[in-house]
Amino acid sequence: MKKIIIICLNLAVIFVCGTSRAGDVPHQIAVFVLNENISKFEDYVIMETALPIRHMENIEEVELKSIKGIKSGLIAYTTCAAPGMIARVKLKYSDSTKDFYEELLKRIKQKFGAPDEYLGDPFHIVLSWKWSFVDKNNDRITMTLQHNTMDTEEKRGNSIKLTNRSLIGKDLKCYRAKELDQRQKLRHRDWQVMAPGLSGWDLYVPR
Repeated sequence: MKKIIIICLNLAVIFVCGTSRAGDVPHQIAVFVLNENISKFEDYVIMETALPIRHMENIEEVELKSIKGIKSGLIAYTTCAAPGMIARVKLKYSDSTKDFYEELLKRIKQKFGAPDEYLGDPFHIVLSWKWSFVDKNNDRITMTLQHNTMDTEEKRGNSIKLTNRSLIGKDLKCYRAKELDQRQKLRHRDWQVMAPGLSGWDLYVPR
């Protein structure tokens, strides 16, 4: 009987610890916090570099200024449903070594548990692990840690990405509802069919 009680207590401890760890959802990397307004971090970013993301024009990205320990990065924020709210943080660490990556991976596992998905290649040229969470607001948060051993200097190294996918989805829905994409309007205009002055296969065969 005593042995059964001990086993039950051990299982209870495991369950409580697992639940507690599952309740931890990351929202911040370095100084950058998801769902905070980009204006709070103007000292750390170059707002003049803001550009819309291709095929996701409702989201804009800005580059980072020099930050200790961070080589480069992009901060993405919404422009429609909640203008200026940070939806994604992408950082590349100054330390590009695999030792740094493995230590960081170990610490992330200790804090947030094992990753949910491996995104890297089978040859381990690119090591990439993804975690998926749902926070207290029912927002879907994903985190990806990557180590790239490719020879191309700008791609090699350690990077991390933290994304509020629910916020991006809400902003995209707002963007489409307001028909803010002028290029989409142009594509659907009743344009005159152009005659290029070519006939037969001359129109199709490369020259």
